[in-house]
Amino acid sequence: MTYQTLLVDVKDGVATVTVNRPDKLNALNDQVVADLRTAVAALKADPAVKGVILTGAGPKAFVAGADIGDLAKQGVMDGRERALSGQAVLNALETMGKPVLAAVNGFALGGGCELAMACHIRIAAEHAKFGQPEVKLGITPGYGGTQRLPRLVGKGRALHLLLSAEMIDAPEALRIGLVTKVVPADQLMAEAEKLMRTILANGPVAVALTIEAVHQGLEMTLAEGLQLEANAFGLVASTQDMKEGLTAFLEKRPARFEGK
Repeated sequence: MTYQTLLVDVKDGVATVTVNRPDKLNALNDQVVADLRTAVAALKADPAVKGVILTGAGPKAFVAGADIGDLAKQGVMDGRERALSGQAVLNALETMGKPVLAAVNGFALGGGCELAMACHIRIAAEHAKFGQPEVKLGITPGYGGTQRLPRLVGKGRALHLLLSAEMIDAPEALRIGLVTKVVPADQLMAEAEKLMRTILANGPVAVALTIEAVHQGLEMTLAEGLQLEANAFGLVASTQDMKEGLTAFLEKRPARFEGK
C-alpha cells in the first residue's frame, strides 16, 4: 500500500513508518492524519508485522507540529472534530496490540510531541527538541498533550511545559522521563531497530498483554489494576509461549516463541 505522506517499509517483522513531508518539517496536516489512520489499521491487521518504528523524514524534524495553514481555517466545530479525529488515530496507534517505538530524529513539537507520546517507547537523537507550544498560538493541545504528558512526566512538569510553551532538548527529555534513551543522530535508527528486535525476541502474547495492562491500568485504581494483571498472568498460563519460555530457560537455550 502506498500513501501520500508516509513511507512504510516492512523488514523481518518490523514496520518502519516515516512521516514524509521534510519540506514542511513533517507537519501534521489532514492528509498525514488520514494516512496514519489507514496505515495503523493495515499494520495492526498484518500478521507479518510484529512491531512498528515511527520516525520523520530528513535530519531536522520528527514531526514539527500541526500544519498552521489547516489550523488557521478552522472554526469551533472544525477544531473539535479535528481534535477528535487526531485523538482517535493516536489512540489506535497506542492500542494496536503491537509494540510501537518512536525514533525522534529532530523537532517533536505540538502534534509531533503528542504523536511521539502515543508510542510505547521513545528514543531520541542528541539534537532532538520537544515541546507543546500551543498556548503561544492562543490554542490548546488537541491530540492528547494535556493527558499523556502528565502521565509520562508528572503533573507539575507537564504544566510547566504546557503553560510556558518552553522547548526542551533531548538530555532534558531523558532526565524527566519523556524519552528513555538519547543517542547520536547517525545511530538512531540502528538503536531503534536493536531495541525493537530485543522486544520482539520475547513472548509476543506476553508483550501484548503487558502493554495492555499498563495502558488500561493507568485508568484504574490500584486494586483494579492488580486484578487486570492477575487476569493477564492467568491467561498466559494457557499459551504455548509460556511452556516454550519455561522449557527454554530450563534447557539453557533461546526460546522459540510462536505467539500462541
